[in-house]
Amino acid sequence: MSGSVEADLVAARFARTYQSVPGSPVAIVIAAYNEEESIGGVVRGLPAEVCGLTAQVIVVVDGSTDATASEAEAAGAFVCDVPRNQGQGAALRLGYRLARARGAAYIATIDADGQYDPADLATVVAPLVDGRADLVSGSRRIGRSHTTDTVRSAGVVVFGALITALTGTRITDPANGLRAMRAEVSDAVELAQPQYQASELLVGAILRGYRVVEVPTVMRDRTAGTTKKGRNLVYGARFARVVLGTWWRDRALRPAPGSSPPSPVLVPGPSGPGGPAAPLPDAAAGPLPPATGSVSPPGPAKITNS
Repeated sequence: MSGSVEADLVAARFARTYQSVPGSPVAIVIAAYNEEESIGGVVRGLPAEVCGLTAQVIVVVDGSTDATASEAEAAGAFVCDVPRNQGQGAALRLGYRLARARGAAYIATIDADGQYDPADLATVVAPLVDGRADLVSGSRRIGRSHTTDTVRSAGVVVFGALITALTGTRITDPANGLRAMRAEVSDAVELAQPQYQASELLVGAILRGYRVVEVPTVMRDRTAGTTKKGRNLVYGARFARVVLGTWWRDRALRPAPGSSPPSPVLVPGPSGPGGPAAPLPDAAAGPLPPATGSVSPPGPAKITNS
């Protein structure tokens, strides 16, 4: 079965499973592969509201062979269980599709390994809500980093400088997994990478004229599980290939100087996507409390190789 056909089947199963549960303006998408030790705590630590807007968590379990799906479901996430591992990029692409189908106006991402602070979600969503940006990426370089891998840290600096030189937009942390965007950005940017999608999304959005900004966030050391990104040299080579390949593919899409960015959309109001739009609230001034008493969704949407 091809990846696209499998994605269609899984998306249809997910829609049927959760059709009775209304969507939320903010969708927090997590791609997870064999993260049973950390995913439950990550999901439970996420806020029920971000910048005054209700939020739902969608976990795309990317062919895990452990209990990632059941742990995510028990923590209250909407779970899409994909039978074959296809890579973080493919899982996030599917998650964006599911979030858009549920009517999300804003899509945020956070990693399943617990390295990012859930309190920073308000920081990355706020510039979208108040109309200052179309895509917001966290940055450990203008925020704080508690990781100890000096090679990866050096790579962040090098690739940030490369993307800045290619696009003319200052980027300091192109590999940050904590980001948020207007939902339509995830559909407008061509996303083809199975793994290293952070740089493809950044470069593609900038070259299409979207307003991309960075905000300070915190990155911590992984406390459970193991990285799926490979050794540093392999990771660096593949990351560079994605940056250069995306720039080459999309360089002709850069809008003329002085042109306006794509128009934002309004958040759907109480009567649904076809009803009147609700006014956008002010951006949250600080961290939001974790979710309490959220509605438990049905069991995970799962497709098996039968």
